[in-house]
Amino acid sequence: MYNLQYMIMCRPRMPGTDEGGETMSVEKVREYFRQYGMEERVKEVDESSATVESAAAALGCEPKRIAKTLSFRAGEAVLLIVTAGDRKIDNKKYKQRFGCKAQMLRAEEVEPLVGHGVGGVCPFGINDGIDVYMDVSLQRFETVFPAAGSGNSMIELGIDELERYGRSSGWVDVCREREEAAAEK
Repeated sequence: MYNLQYMIMCRPRMPGTDEGGETMSVEKVREYFRQYGMEERVKEVDESSATVESAAAALGCEPKRIAKTLSFRAGEAVLLIVTAGDRKIDNKKYKQRFGCKAQMLRAEEVEPLVGHGVGGVCPFGINDGIDVYMDVSLQRFETVFPAAGSGNSMIELGIDELERYGRSSGWVDVCREREEAAAEK
């Protein structure tokens, strides 16, 4: 188990990072995909893609095709859930699946504990010991766009690729439609 406070306080600042660590983080994702010959698929855009809406606008796609990665604390463990952009965590389903209340990491905890900062969190090139789960809401798409380590990077992946390269611990059903997405139907 990890002592989360110790990890945050004792984390060294890596040389070669910008103020938020994003330069190193997107390069870490490129390096991760290099082992599979896929590093050229990591794309950076001039505008922010740190939110579902901004990523969809930058890509010209529907927000639901943005694969957002959410960071949670489960006791002393950290876990990631990758879900469709039009979904949000359903607290009841989360508690049934993981046996505890959904508790997102605080913004200042994300980068030291996960390995990527807020806006660039993805399941690629993350710190060791983190379980990654894919929400079933992603299964309705052929391809999705998860972040790639920074607030202006992403990669288009097929669902099978996302599962494989995201080192998925399995599929879960812990989300529900966001109210605004349901109202658009």
